[in-house]
Amino acid sequence: MSFKAFSDYLFLEKNYSKLTLKAYLTDLEAFRKFVESEFQSDTIDDVNYQQIRNWIVSLVESGISNRTINRKTSSLNTYFKFLLKTNTITVNPLNKHKALKVSKKVQVPFSETEMQQVIEELNSVTDFEGLRNRLIIELFYATGIRRIELVQLKISDVDKSNKVLKVLGKRNKERLIPLLDSVTKTLETYLTQRNKLELIVDNPYLFLTKKGVKIYETLVYRIINDYFSKVSSKVKRSPHILRHSFATHLLNQGANLNAVKELLGHSSLAATQIYTHNSIAELKKVYSNTHPRSKK
Repeated sequence: MSFKAFSDYLFLEKNYSKLTLKAYLTDLEAFRKFVESEFQSDTIDDVNYQQIRNWIVSLVESGISNRTINRKTSSLNTYFKFLLKTNTITVNPLNKHKALKVSKKVQVPFSETEMQQVIEELNSVTDFEGLRNRLIIELFYATGIRRIELVQLKISDVDKSNKVLKVLGKRNKERLIPLLDSVTKTLETYLTQRNKLELIVDNPYLFLTKKGVKIYETLVYRIINDYFSKVSSKVKRSPHILRHSFATHLLNQGANLNAVKELLGHSSLAATQIYTHNSIAELKKVYSNTHPRSKK
């Protein structure tokens, strides 16, 4: 069985990243092998819900977490929705499926002190890679953009005169994010060094490797992890934690939840509210330290 049409749909129409695409196809192939082994079928286009339930049970029994199982099931659901869209099937077998219960994970953001330590370390860099890394970290923290959004940024997306960044988010939805003066200054310095790269041949992308090609997601993760491992003992040190830090620190300073929602590119407030846990913790701390009754 070939999933090429589905793959093309996700990549060309839905603008999914190559890493996300690979994860979807891996999940589908694993399910195909299960169906072939258990039900002697060479296609998953006509499976029923009971067969899917058997697969889910086998995953649970193998010790896979509910969160991972939900992700795999979501991949299947996306595939079946595609089959509906192309009139290959008439009913989605996962139409009434309810996701397995998972415990909510509270993401721990970097502290403002940790952020300041990393930024200060990068203040004196003058080489191309150092300036690039500094701009990447400053952009994550100042705009809250996603890793794939940062990788896809083009020079034309930056409006330096108006200090605005155009970001292409999920489902090809564009949003404009204001840029801080300090970020704009770093950007201009970086672009000066970028233009000195001998290997650049009209490359439109903002962030490049030293070989002059577009930066990739795993390198971005490595950059963030490397710098923050020097100042933070947190287990998770990723671009998403920087996005989380952006939202949490804004909310701690009294930012409106709706404004943060727009900056993050969320479609609903429910998605943004996961960032309020640490803000509530901060509020409790301020409350207990300042309320007159707390000292009695």
